[in-house]
Amino acid sequence: MIVIMIIGVIYTLAITNFAKLSDKSSMLTLSNFKEYLIGIPHAKSAKIFCLDDCSQCDILVDGNKTKTIENFLDDSVRVYGYDFSYGFMEVQKEVYFNIDNVEENVCFSYEVDKNGVGNQVLIEFKDKFYDMSTYFTKTPIYDSMQDAVEAREALVREVMK
Repeated sequence: MIVIMIIGVIYTLAITNFAKLSDKSSMLTLSNFKEYLIGIPHAKSAKIFCLDDCSQCDILVDGNKTKTIENFLDDSVRVYGYDFSYGFMEVQKEVYFNIDNVEENVCFSYEVDKNGVGNQVLIEFKDKFYDMSTYFTKTPIYDSMQDAVEAREALVREVMK
């Protein structure tokens, strides 16, 4: 009887841990969230949307909230767009009105469509720079904005050859 109880407890603990490992949103980081959004099945668009201080972020699939993620980011996150003539420039935050038609402070948002095409931005968070402009490779992570500029300029030079 005791052996059966011990096996049952071990089995329950093992299944619980496997379930946690299979929940990819619990391991969501800036280096893998784009792949997570692209991997949502049957979605025409998927978006991560954070209000106020970024302590809570919502996953929106086709405009409908499907999940809330805690402590993914904080309000130190910065988003930059790239212009060939000017380099990286900070992107204006999205304007959002809630269901009561009251404007709310958007801390961060990023969206991909069904083809995996998302915003072509550089995200700065905790002294790292995440380049969201790639399609077929993992998200490049740079230690400085200058490294990101050099990588982007190298791509431009390669295209112009």
